[in-house]
Amino acid sequence: MRDIELYAQLLGLSAPWAVTAVELDRAAGQLVVKVSPMADAALACPHCGQAAPGYDRRLRRWRHLDTCQYVTILEAEVPRLSCPAHGVVTAAVPWADPDSGFTQVFEALVIDWLKEASIRAVARQMGVSWGAIDRIMQRAVARGLSRRAEVWPRRLCVDETSFRKRHDYVTVVTDPQAGHVLHVADDRRRDSLTGFYVGLSDAQKAGIEAVSMDMWPAYINATRAQVPGAEEKIAFDRFHVAKLLGEAVDQVRRQEHKHLRAQGCEDLKGSRYVWLTDPDNMTLAQKARFQELRGTTLKTARAWAIKDLAAQLWDYRSRRWAKKAWERWLGWALRCRLPPVRKVALTIKAHLWGILNAIVLKHSNGHAEGMNSKIQRIKQRACGFRNKQRFRNAIYFHLGGLDLPD
Repeated sequence: MRDIELYAQLLGLSAPWAVTAVELDRAAGQLVVKVSPMADAALACPHCGQAAPGYDRRLRRWRHLDTCQYVTILEAEVPRLSCPAHGVVTAAVPWADPDSGFTQVFEALVIDWLKEASIRAVARQMGVSWGAIDRIMQRAVARGLSRRAEVWPRRLCVDETSFRKRHDYVTVVTDPQAGHVLHVADDRRRDSLTGFYVGLSDAQKAGIEAVSMDMWPAYINATRAQVPGAEEKIAFDRFHVAKLLGEAVDQVRRQEHKHLRAQGCEDLKGSRYVWLTDPDNMTLAQKARFQELRGTTLKTARAWAIKDLAAQLWDYRSRRWAKKAWERWLGWALRCRLPPVRKVALTIKAHLWGILNAIVLKHSNGHAEGMNSKIQRIKQRACGFRNKQRFRNAIYFHLGGLDLPD
């Protein structure tokens, strides 16, 4: 009797449910807590809440938190009801979700563990299958998304992150002010981002002040089609521009090094990271080599100077003066007779409007890049994902800011 009262208290059961027996099987290492509805209990349809007569009963079992060293199982003959509106339905139980084989407190513990370790590690620790833990995560994410309050983002960051090698990506939309992932979609097509905008009301779209992204046409077109005044709100990420220019400098270096080696000159040998590293982060040896090379007439030194000047043009406050400065820079870059640099300059010229937006709005994808690093750590901890659905769930679970426990 004391065991029954103890577990009734631990489970927090109240009418119409009651603990009827507690059985310990030492050989199997299990403790079974049997629960039943009271004989005169009035049960209601879980869909409409109306009282419904009983139809039959089905035996069900749920894994609960362990009692000492014993695996604890809740066992109940759950009534099925004959609802006039919904037909034969299974009565709801207060300790578990309808589609779960685990109690809510067990799932809450698993959720806490999943925040710290991979699915494989949690499954091993809890003594259940990998698939069962994955389904707990899926249910937690579904609950969290259904509970998420209406979002009114003022600023957005749009970026892609790799799912697998060979240009297999997912699109990720983040709110840098809240610090949460708002949307994850397969690939990086136009409809990948459109799906997020479609879920917003006209008022929510109108409230968006800035959208930071790279110069990917699919993202640009989706935002233009969905966000009012997008031409003044799309901000091209400064780090993406710097990356393009860094790649151009490296292409110039490789071409020039090949040409110089043919003439027996090794001036650029081993200098790749000298040109790609921020001078503030260089070692003493790198700084000495960089100072030596930068003062020469090498084409690579000229390409680096063009790149360095571009990095100094993001601190303007006035669109007018920023435009003048960038147009002067474009004049130099387009006349430099360095094909890789000229190619990037033409790209920047075509997208100058979005660069000016980024300068005036003071908005970049820096937060998205940080979030991307977290996503890649999640992927590494899981040793990859079988499909994109599980990848999306993991991103929402860890970075979506969701209310996960039941």
